[in-house]
Amino acid sequence: MRKEEKQLLINDITEQLSINSNFYLTDISNLNAEKTSNLRRLCFNKKIKLMVVKNSLLRKAMESSGRDMSELFVTLKGATSIMFSGSGNAPAKLIKEFRRTSDRPILKGAFIEEASYIGDNQLDFLISIKSKNELIGDLVALLQSPMRNVIGSLQSGGHKISGILQTLSEKPE
Repeated sequence: MRKEEKQLLINDITEQLSINSNFYLTDISNLNAEKTSNLRRLCFNKKIKLMVVKNSLLRKAMESSGRDMSELFVTLKGATSIMFSGSGNAPAKLIKEFRRTSDRPILKGAFIEEASYIGDNQLDFLISIKSKNELIGDLVALLQSPMRNVIGSLQSGGHKISGILQTLSEKPE
């Protein structure tokens, strides 16, 4: 590969790293053609971009991305593929689902919202991470809960007060 072609690949990877704040580094080597095709199809259906890269090019792209990804440099050994996603836990769920029928992909590391996670043992933790939208939804629900209680109390109390007033107004003097 010529130097110009390598630079184009580095620029493409750098652009993907800057666009996506969540990505997973995995090892999908030793998958046969059928399983690789199934994995790619599953990624496409879940809106996860799967890209196989050379470690040296990925390292250069990480260094030029403008973010500190140096903790992930230790994972850049052997075959490496990247899963880009808008959601922090979607690739982890996909890996767990795919591993029901295969021993791969193996999670090498993940970069989620400026935090690095190293090793396959982090997979269950990464599945439990909530996305930004899920956290906002939880926060809104927590903020609405006291308001609902107050409104519910006022509405039920209002029926009692109107019932008492109606009884008193119907009572002969």
